[in-house]
Amino acid sequence: MNQRVTIGDVTKVAGVSGTTVSRIINGHYEKMRLATRQRVEAVIKELHFIPTASAQRLRQRQGHVIGVLVGDIANPFSFLLAKGIDDILKQAGYDILLMNTNNSLETEKRALQRLYQQQVDGIIVQPNSGHFSQFSGLLRAQIPLEIVDREVWDLPASVGTVTSANQDACYQLGRILLNHGYHNILAISAHFAEASGQIPRIAGLETAANDFGLSYHNIETRGHGRDWLARTFTHQLAQLSGRTAVISLMGPVLFDLLSIFKKHHLTFPQDFGLVSFDDWEWSQYVGDGIFLLKQDMELMGNYAAKCLLKSMATIPPAAQRFCPLKPSFAPQFNFSINY
Repeated sequence: MNQRVTIGDVTKVAGVSGTTVSRIINGHYEKMRLATRQRVEAVIKELHFIPTASAQRLRQRQGHVIGVLVGDIANPFSFLLAKGIDDILKQAGYDILLMNTNNSLETEKRALQRLYQQQVDGIIVQPNSGHFSQFSGLLRAQIPLEIVDREVWDLPASVGTVTSANQDACYQLGRILLNHGYHNILAISAHFAEASGQIPRIAGLETAANDFGLSYHNIETRGHGRDWLARTFTHQLAQLSGRTAVISLMGPVLFDLLSIFKKHHLTFPQDFGLVSFDDWEWSQYVGDGIFLLKQDMELMGNYAAKCLLKSMATIPPAAQRFCPLKPSFAPQFNFSINY
């Protein structure tokens, strides 16, 4: 008796992924090239491949789903990112299976395994791990993958990534601070993920400080409470001479800083300039306004979803290695209108 032909046999001969074969078997041709469909159908006919009824029912039940992993669903940035992804995938006929990794490497690992077991058609990850070994099993399983927002350091060329130009934006911020008469940069960070977007921001600020002759200082808040931050911040600020720009490297840190400023009767831009990575409309009403480096997370989610769909529909997968979304400055606020 001849050995039963499997989907794996079809993928090898047709040169496509298992996801593509599954979509064709179940009549899902959206965003698929006609030539690809015809080639796969020809191979299916040539090999006399007949999917079992049980396997076909399983794929129909679980197909057309994209897994989306975000670092912290409570962070408005992650929420907007997921919304941007869903807006595009919904138009393409896909549902998303949204999972929160809580900025945990172990939770992220379990979530990836869960999505693999669910036989999702593709995965978009806001990564916690900075090493690709966390995600390499997806390539072996031929599951299309897109990295978004944060950078994975050893990412292979076959995997796409969509991120902001964090390092360049912070370098340009250093130039702006110099031109407005600032001498010191005091950054406040909170690293909750190994692949934190704050890493390239810090690198950009450090390089700018070195190139432009500014002093650079960073306070890392992870593991400490607001009282500790208040003591550390006020002490560090008092040690600096000349004008200081205080930079919140992530949105939630800003709330702690504003509370500390109120308690200690500190004002901006009178006592220091205030900069934040945010997209909060209300920030313009705080004091004389907060100088923002704004990131459109919904747009980033749109890009990631479009890149994943393109990768899924292209043979071989066409990854967009880097699709920079540059943060926009809001120069009408804070120190820029005072100096």
